[in-house]
Amino acid sequence: MTGKLEGKVAVITGGSAGIGLASAKRFAEEGAFVFITGRRQAELEAAVKQIGPNAAAVRADAASTADLARLFETVKAAKGRIDVLYANAGIYQFTPLGSITEDAYDKMFDINVKGVLFTVQQAMPLMKDGGSIILTGSVAGSKGFEAGTVYGATKAAIRSFARSWTADLKERNIRVNVLSPGPTQTPGFDVFADAEMKNYMKSIVPLGRIGTADEIAKAALFLASDDSSYVAGVELFVDGGSAAL
Repeated sequence: MTGKLEGKVAVITGGSAGIGLASAKRFAEEGAFVFITGRRQAELEAAVKQIGPNAAAVRADAASTADLARLFETVKAAKGRIDVLYANAGIYQFTPLGSITEDAYDKMFDINVKGVLFTVQQAMPLMKDGGSIILTGSVAGSKGFEAGTVYGATKAAIRSFARSWTADLKERNIRVNVLSPGPTQTPGFDVFADAEMKNYMKSIVPLGRIGTADEIAKAALFLASDDSSYVAGVELFVDGGSAAL
């Protein structure tokens, strides 16, 4: 049986762990060759072993335009094009209003907003007409969470990008969509969420549980593949209903 991404070339930033890694596995299983990025070489090498032979890793910081240029030079030399671009790299930090530092603001906007903008812009010469661009949003971009001022604002910007880029790229038939997870079990989630926080996160999800990275990856596969050929400019919430209530 032919995979849904058979023969496609995909690039996933932030692909060494969590949602990015789960998506890379799904994409490769469906026939794509996948380039993943991350900031830590050891994690990237371990991720490639998990994904299999149809994967390559490029160490890159999404906030660095020089790193992004090197990433796309590598992709161009190896494959010559991109069919699916998943701008997934991002960070989060929750800080109450009144204690937000300039450093925290700069770091989140540099990676979550500037990083996504220049990832997509620098990929444009390699993007194949009719391709798919996926941006990682969050329910935090649509809802107000305590201590979520800066993070929520970065994800609201991502939603705006998708609208503008859908208009910009319509002549090339390139679809741009936002995939917005709710609370999801990832290594990063474990770092900031103690038992009390996890219980709170569960409480805001109508389905009453934390999602898995693979559940988000299944939605990413939908947006990457021709199954979503008439889907453009949307924000797809994969959040157990938390954005709806």
